Amino acid sequence: MKGKISSHYGEVQISEEVVASYAGNAAVSCFGIVGMAAVPISGKGLAKLLKQESYHKGISVEIQGNEISLDFHVIVAYGVSIQAVAENLMESVRYRISQFTGMKVRRINVYVEGVRVID
Repeated sequence: MKGKISSHYGEVQISEEVVASYAGNAAVSCFGIVGMAAVPISGKGLAKLLKQESYHKGISVEIQGNEISLDFHVIVAYGVSIQAVAENLMESVRYRISQFTGMKVRRINVYVEGVRVID
């Protein structure tokens, strides 16, 4: 479902893929996030690190009545506090998405799919 923003000039519709791409870029700018992960369809095996143009594939977006819910599949840096990184990601993305779309962010879930050592 697309998000809709109405004004006296007309209506703006925002697709879930646009929100996912923006959210992916916001997420990887957070400290401790190495990148977005492509989760295997079977749910088993290693998660694949996505390239920048494919960040939207590591995020599920659901828009219901101008409220956005996001599920992030991420790879975190080795040696960081997963809880601190996840909370930072949630706060940062919630603010940036609400500013970008004008819609309320109802829920953000973070699924850590892997850990990588950063040089």
